[in-house]
Amino acid sequence: MPGFAIACGHRRTAAAAEEILRDGGNAVDAAVAAALTAMAAEPVLAGFFGGGFAVVAEDRKTRFLDFFVQTPRQKADASDFRAVHADFGAATQEFHIGAGAIAAPGAAPGLAELHARYGGMPFRDLTRPAVEAARFGVEITPYQAQLAQIVAPILTASPEIRALTCDEKELLPVGALQKNTDFADVLEVYGHEGPRLATEGEVGRALAELTRADGHLTIRDLRNYRPFWREPLARARGGAKLYLNPAPSLGGTLIALALELTPPAARPRETARAFAATARARLETGDDARRLLSPDLIAALTATLADHPVAARGTTHISVMDEAGLGVAVTLSNGEGCGRIAPGTGIQPNNMLGEEDLVPGGWHSWAPNRRLASMMCPLALRWPDGRVAMLGSGGSNRIRTALAQVLVHVIDRRLPLEEAILLPRLHVEGERLDFEEPGLAEEDRALLLDAFPDALGWEERSMFFGGVHGAFRAENGDMVAAGDPRRDGTALLQR
Repeated sequence: MPGFAIACGHRRTAAAAEEILRDGGNAVDAAVAAALTAMAAEPVLAGFFGGGFAVVAEDRKTRFLDFFVQTPRQKADASDFRAVHADFGAATQEFHIGAGAIAAPGAAPGLAELHARYGGMPFRDLTRPAVEAARFGVEITPYQAQLAQIVAPILTASPEIRALTCDEKELLPVGALQKNTDFADVLEVYGHEGPRLATEGEVGRALAELTRADGHLTIRDLRNYRPFWREPLARARGGAKLYLNPAPSLGGTLIALALELTPPAARPRETARAFAATARARLETGDDARRLLSPDLIAALTATLADHPVAARGTTHISVMDEAGLGVAVTLSNGEGCGRIAPGTGIQPNNMLGEEDLVPGGWHSWAPNRRLASMMCPLALRWPDGRVAMLGSGGSNRIRTALAQVLVHVIDRRLPLEEAILLPRLHVEGERLDFEEPGLAEEDRALLLDAFPDALGWEERSMFFGGVHGAFRAENGDMVAAGDPRRDGTALLQR
């Protein structure tokens, strides 16, 4: 029986990957099937009209696929653009939804491209688990129900989306089956027709019709969309080599910068100070990924940290490794969704033009016909002795800090992957520090509060701090899978 390691954010997503691997597919086949199934099982976090990134590690080669969203070619008078707030309990986050928040999606062409380059099974076979999940329903888990409550203003924003997400007037409860037969039909045709269905076929035209009157997106934007293969941003630390998501994505660059500023095996206070400096550098450089890693900036920030104490999204991830040593990590996002449904498709498009972290210059400040600078960063980690890890996280602007902390634990402290994921986390944004208290040493808690007097301690682990899911292959071929309980992590392992 083939060996494999799978880690992701839902048991149906993991089961899809397992089914494909047992049927003879490779890790990329499994990841594509899992990504499509996530659109049915985790619809707030992943969507057919969303986007993402993938990293593939084979032998000694590592490559990134950018299929994130693109801004429309022209700005229109988008009248359907309104604010809502997601309530995390101890923190809130503002998003904008409506047809005017939709960017050109890349998920459908991106997953097809990933399969075309590395897959082995017929593409139509990879859609089968997702079709079944959408047609016959996926049981609402406690985590999915909690997530739905957080973004309830989006999931109840129109009659069409309420028909999919609500039982009469209330959101579907834990244990209810969430079905989407229109989307099942789309997936079935996609398996045979490929990405053309979403870029110029019937489904693409349905999206263009949704945005025609009060959005920016046109059918031309969909037809001209292309996924791009990119060389990774490679960095070294503690004898390991990291392969991070390169520019124009921002997440990999910010993780690299944070690691440059974080001393080996740093205590939480030093980590928090490095994250604060990284956040400030991002504001000062205006999301210029290349400038963020300039030697002069790194030296200046390092000196600042030495001399001056610092004053006080919807995303999901899939990691898969197979017996042959092929590893893939895929991070997907639909933003939080735009609150509308493309007619006849059952698909809620993304709201990426309405996410503050993607448009930090202010609403409608985006430049036309450009990739947005995402925080998403699926990554590969290699050691000279042959060990390989595939990692990634959901969590909007918390992705960079979640992954940086796990990397420090795995590389510097040589902790097992599962233990590194479970350790308490912190996040710094602007002048605000949030940190998890469970498992944090009292001495470290006191040092954090000394450096950040207004810091907020969270009494429980929270999805706010991301959800790192990882697959690991040891030098002898043994594999490990670890899912993050903060985001309903599921791990499947066959040695």
